[in-house]
Amino acid sequence: MRNQIIAVIEQVAREQNKTLRPITDDLEIVESGLDSLCFAIIVAKLEDRFGVDPLNTDTEAEFPITFGDFFAMYRKVAA
Repeated sequence: MRNQIIAVIEQVAREQNKTLRPITDDLEIVESGLDSLCFAIIVAKLEDRFGVDPLNTDTEAEFPITFGDFFAMYRKVAA
């Protein structure tokens, strides 16, 4: 799942002409080179791919700070 998420992130960065920093678990999303529109597109594409939006569930999901948090959020809802 992580590799699929990274592929979507990289695709959106290319489509939006953004320079993406290397993705690591401790990289803060706000420091990645992506803007809020990119992030919204990423979440929408991942919802299409995985059938779930972890930010829009019945549980109280906290907005992820780092990419590690982002990956963990998707692992949690996929389980």
